[in-house]
Amino acid sequence: MRILDIPFGTTDWATIAPTQHAGDTGMATWRTQRFGDIRVRMVEYTPGYLADHWCEKGHILLCLSGELTTELADGRIFVLKPGMSYQVADGAEPHRSSTKTGATLFIVD
Repeated sequence: MRILDIPFGTTDWATIAPTQHAGDTGMATWRTQRFGDIRVRMVEYTPGYLADHWCEKGHILLCLSGELTTELADGRIFVLKPGMSYQVADGAEPHRSSTKTGATLFIVD
């Protein structure tokens, strides 16, 4: 990733309007900023959330709180706890997320 033409700035995530995204179960609340082609999000999943799709978008994701389970289409499962992250390229490995307890994530894609 090349980050170009973005002046220094700060983001107070509490001031970013949330949008709601329903999963197969539960809800995801996104607070989203765009910087050129880069999307940066603070995402909160409710307890019991299960994504409604297999995602093929690349991400760099940091778990800030809670616990996130990410399943890959090949059957592998990874559990992220606070302070853990994952990274995946566009089109590399379809994945979907779920959480029993809820989770807050910081995502760059």
